[in-house]
Amino acid sequence: MLLVVAYSRAARQALRNSCSTHEDVVVRRFGRAVLLRETEYAAFVACRLRERFGTAVEVERTEPLNEYRDVPANVREAAAAYEARDSPSTSYAKFAAGADLPDPEAMRNAELKG
Repeated sequence: MLLVVAYSRAARQALRNSCSTHEDVVVRRFGRAVLLRETEYAAFVACRLRERFGTAVEVERTEPLNEYRDVPANVREAAAAYEARDSPSTSYAKFAAGADLPDPEAMRNAELKG
């Protein structure tokens, strides 16, 4: 997919107009950002905005996250356990301390594979 982010007011308006005109390439809208299908036409729309507004429009190629392929099982299990905790105000660091769960600092420095 293509992620298009508009930073100026004029670029945001043009992005909204492009999304309305070219709905067939829009996957999802997020206000000042949109995800476009990865097609040549969507790239044309994104490049046109970039050409018109320069650095006020950012375009990135993205890849969906497949949590079962890209995220280690112990991290998925830790997320599930943390969401099921008894006290919602407990930080993950305190929750994981002394438990058989991934260390938050180690996770911060570990790259995802995929």
